[in-house]
Amino acid sequence: MRLLNASVQSASGWHLPVAMARTAAASSGGAGSLGSNFPPEHMGMVHEHWRQYEALSIYWHLGLAMVYTFLMFTSLIGNGLVGYAFLTCRGLRTPSNILIFNQVGMDLMMFVNIPWFVVNSVAGHFVGWETGCDVYGFFGSVGGMGSAMNNAIIAFDRYRTIAFPIDGRMSGKQTTALAIFAWIWAMPFSIFPWVQVLGAKYVPEGFLTSCSFDFLTEGDETRFFMATIFTWAYVIPVTLISIFYSKLYGKVREHSNMLAAQAKKMNMKSLASNADADKESAEIKIAKIAFTIFFMFIAGWTPYAVVAFIGAFGDRSILTPQVTMFPAIAAKVVSCIDPWIYALNHPRFRAEIERIVPCLKGSPKRPKTDAMSDGKSVATEATGDAS
Repeated sequence: MRLLNASVQSASGWHLPVAMARTAAASSGGAGSLGSNFPPEHMGMVHEHWRQYEALSIYWHLGLAMVYTFLMFTSLIGNGLVGYAFLTCRGLRTPSNILIFNQVGMDLMMFVNIPWFVVNSVAGHFVGWETGCDVYGFFGSVGGMGSAMNNAIIAFDRYRTIAFPIDGRMSGKQTTALAIFAWIWAMPFSIFPWVQVLGAKYVPEGFLTSCSFDFLTEGDETRFFMATIFTWAYVIPVTLISIFYSKLYGKVREHSNMLAAQAKKMNMKSLASNADADKESAEIKIAKIAFTIFFMFIAGWTPYAVVAFIGAFGDRSILTPQVTMFPAIAAKVVSCIDPWIYALNHPRFRAEIERIVPCLKGSPKRPKTDAMSDGKSVATEATGDAS
C-alpha cells in the first residue's frame, strides 16, 4: 500500500525514521492515516504529528493488549496482596508501612488505566473521546507523580530510621501527613492539563489508545509547561531519592566500620553475634535494595521524561508511534512490580502474604539471626520494618 503523500516526501523533508515507520505500517496492512478512524467531531484530538503515519495493523494493537492484560493481572495480584495484608494484619500497620500502603494506592491509580487501554486497543481508538482522555490522563498523572514523591518520602523515612534509631522514627500521624502530601504534590500538574491551564492539555499519544500530556503543540507555553513538569515530577524526586539513599548507605557503612574497629581493638572477629551466619553484610543488602528501588524508578520514568522533552524541544521525527508507546509500557511495568520490590523484601509482609496464599511459600525461611529477618537489625529497618 502506498504511503501518504509519497510523491512529495523528499520535498517536504521527511526524515528517515518517519519514512521507515510509515513503510513498516503500510507493509503490515495499515489503511489510511493514523487517527483516520476517529469521527470528524473528534478528529481535533489527534495531533497532526500522528496523522503523517499510516494506520497501524490490528496486530500491533492486539499485541499490546496482550502485554497489558498480563501487566493487569500482575498489578492486581501484587498490589492486592500487599494492600490486603496491610489492612488485615494489625502487626503490619506500622508508621513506615503506611508509606508502602500509600504506594499501593498510587500504583492502583495507574492500574485503572490498564483495562481501559486493553479496551481501547481492541476498539482501535480511544474509548471516551475528549472526556475519557482527560480522565485517563489524570489517573496516570496522579499515579505517576504521586509515586515519584512517595518513593522520595520512603527514602527519607528509611534514612531517619537508620541515622537516628532512637528519636528518628516518625509517628503514625507524621507518616500519614507525608502520605497525604504525596497526593497533594501530584495534583497541580495533573489538574492543569484537565482545565487547560498554561496551554497544557491531555491528548492521545502513540497508537492513539492512551492519553498523556501534550508535548507536541508548538509554542512557548507548551515548552514552559514541559520544562516545569519535568523539574517537578522527575528532577526533584530523583534528587531527593539520591540524597537520602546515599546518606543511608553512608550511615550504615560508618556504623559497620565503627564495629569492625572496636572488634579489632578487643581482638575479636566481630562484635555482631550473627556475623558468621550472614553471607553478606547489612550494608551490602541495604545497598542492593536501595539500588534496585532507585534503578526501577529511573528505568520506569526516564523514558517518559526523554520522550516528552524531545517532543517539546527536540527532533520530533524520532517520535514514531512505536517509540512513544515504550515509555508507557515501562511506567506500567514499574507500577506492577513495585509491591514485590518494597513489601516482599520485608520479612513480616512476606510471612503474612505466605499465610494468605500458602502456595507462594518458597525456600525455607532464613534463621532469625539473619540480618534481613531480625526485626531489630539495621538491614531490616532499611527494608521498611518500623515495628
